[in-house]
Amino acid sequence: MKINIPEVHLPRVVIIGCGFGGLELSKRLFDAPVQVVLIDKNNYHTFQPLLYQVSTSGLEADSIVYPIRKLFKGHKNFHYRWGEVTRIDPEQKTIETTIGTCRYDYLVMATGTTTNFFGIEGLAEKSMPMKSVVEALNLRSLILQNFEKALLVESTEERDALMTFVVVGGGPTGVELTGALCELKKHVLPNDYPELDFRKMRVILIESGDRLLSMMNEANRAKSVRYLQELGAEVWLNVKVTRYDGHEITTASGKNITAANLIWAAGVKGQMIEGLSQDAITPTKRYVVDDVNRVKGYDNIFAIGDMAYMVTDEYPKGHPQVAPVAIQQGHTLAKNIQHLIKGEPTKSFDYFDKGSMATIGRNRAVVEVGKISFGGFVGWVTWLLVHLMSIVGFRNRVVTLFNWLWNYVSYDRNIRLIIRPFVRKDSEVKV
Repeated sequence: MKINIPEVHLPRVVIIGCGFGGLELSKRLFDAPVQVVLIDKNNYHTFQPLLYQVSTSGLEADSIVYPIRKLFKGHKNFHYRWGEVTRIDPEQKTIETTIGTCRYDYLVMATGTTTNFFGIEGLAEKSMPMKSVVEALNLRSLILQNFEKALLVESTEERDALMTFVVVGGGPTGVELTGALCELKKHVLPNDYPELDFRKMRVILIESGDRLLSMMNEANRAKSVRYLQELGAEVWLNVKVTRYDGHEITTASGKNITAANLIWAAGVKGQMIEGLSQDAITPTKRYVVDDVNRVKGYDNIFAIGDMAYMVTDEYPKGHPQVAPVAIQQGHTLAKNIQHLIKGEPTKSFDYFDKGSMATIGRNRAVVEVGKISFGGFVGWVTWLLVHLMSIVGFRNRVVTLFNWLWNYVSYDRNIRLIIRPFVRKDSEVKV
């Protein structure tokens, strides 16, 4: 069965995924002489950098998502279809999806990444990832559910396990999430659960390497550790998790801990699609691409963003898997597709690093732009402004700004809701 899409006398560009790269590419092809077909398993674009605020009750999910159809309303040569791509047939120039087949002249894969558990025993089944809105909402429910359970249990050991939160991964997501959990402990949860002793609540950040925020300079890395410790977090460096059974975290160094909450933010891998040569796929599940994001061995198939592995002198291990790379690759590829259609020379992708930043609780952040770095309140305000302006949709910006202002003034977070209870496979906490 073919997907019902009007046939026109224009080259068809099929884009798989509406993340940062897919969204930018689609927007840049608005006025191009092409037919754009966007396929995504979600009917919305997600602003992933703020997922951790959804999981910690700082923002509601609809503040960081935006309907795809509303984004592209009124563009007659743009077509969105809700479905999941299961296979690519390069010889026939078609893709197979859950809703039928679709032909393409140019195919762009922008599906992003999913959580990489590295084959560690128990993680996929028992830990909590946070790569999607659904996972962030599940985590929010689990956090609140475990405090409700902590009110009911008689065992001190079981209560302590329910009130222990371990975040694994010292990148921006792990650091920001750890800071947000400390803010909940300090300002919010004690008002909701006065019967509990929040001196017993532990927030632990585990990193297998010897530093947090490895992409930043030494001063900002040290500052991030200090900020977390000021908030009451424990930072464990050079500690590698080897097993999790739902209640005990085992590490290679023997530094084990009992916890009912393990949040995994320590690695990602590309969301691969069957059909392409294994020679084009790296061990880390990324597609090998040339300087115009063309997948190795194919003339009309491209990969952008987190999935693309482009080796350059400056980035011998590929570009960092961050939103600015995806956005810039989407922008450049839109131009190159038009060059290819016209038979003109293409332009090599050249990444412009605008810097990196991470927020660590109230009035604390680290920011790095080139050789300039700063933190504290100024860094925190900078982080807020950059993220606020990056959110898609005016309404979402207004709602997010209002929530941030209210949270700042009131020291509260109103979205502490268990709308859809999360049920783990191991529903009982064992100690």
